[in-house]
Amino acid sequence: LPLGLLVFGARVRAGQAPGASVVTAVAIGAALSFTMELLQNYLPNRVASNVDLALNVAGTACGAALGLAVHLLGGVARWQAVRERWFIGGSAGGLALLLLWPFGLLFPAPVPLGLGQVWLRLQDTLSSELDGSVLLDWAGPWLHALPPHDRLSAGQELATVALGLMAPCMIALTITAPGWRRFVMLAGAVALGAAATTLSTAMNFGPDHALAWRTPNAAAGFALGSLLAALIALLPRRAAAGIGLMVLSALVVLVLQAPADPYFAVSLQAWEQGRFIRFHGAAQWVGWLWPYAALLYLLVRVATRADD
Repeated sequence: LPLGLLVFGARVRAGQAPGASVVTAVAIGAALSFTMELLQNYLPNRVASNVDLALNVAGTACGAALGLAVHLLGGVARWQAVRERWFIGGSAGGLALLLLWPFGLLFPAPVPLGLGQVWLRLQDTLSSELDGSVLLDWAGPWLHALPPHDRLSAGQELATVALGLMAPCMIALTITAPGWRRFVMLAGAVALGAAATTLSTAMNFGPDHALAWRTPNAAAGFALGSLLAALIALLPRRAAAGIGLMVLSALVVLVLQAPADPYFAVSLQAWEQGRFIRFHGAAQWVGWLWPYAALLYLLVRVATRADD
């Protein structure tokens, strides 16, 4: 459904007729679903399903129909007007990253807002695949070049939370029009980060422990990240993008050194083998890859002279 809705909106905004936009959205959803089902024929323990294909196409059609209804009620035009007032031209990539950020936070992170811990999984996967191969002797030192610490110090944890909050804020500053709107976007990022982290904690440890993540270090990290982002909001967009590159680089380095403590391991097991098995995959991949996609996006922004 989200795919059909988004594709319809994109095609209508690009000037395509509403009817043709519906057809395009459904065709893209059907092609994606058919490809997924076809590939499952070559994967162990997976079975292609005509029912899945039909339901995916139906979901895409529902999304496109919802988009058509919104368009006929003037919603797309109003969104375009709001976007032109709040954001600069060519901001689609930044908006997509901002929308994906809270979704990535739903997957358990070793530190609040600490996205990007893909290295430990990559190490385990490569070590398992290369077991018994002569390549393991060559790749072994490289695979374990950055072992995690037993635990992060209080200063490292505080810095990780602050940097994790600043990362989406820097993206917001590169696409938001100057003035008071920047500070509204920063406040929204802080609220969204806190809400997503609270929801993730509640899903892992129960509603009674939803605020367990609010340790003194996490609270201080939120405060520090908010203060620094507010100061950077006074700078030009290109400067904010450059600072964002440094923020994300430092965040990735710190997160890669975060330990897989027992509570974190239990959380992952609950997601991957328990009640979240049908949901964790997408959130996990977003949490893993979001910092690297944001780095690439900000690198493009730094290289764009129009952002001066």
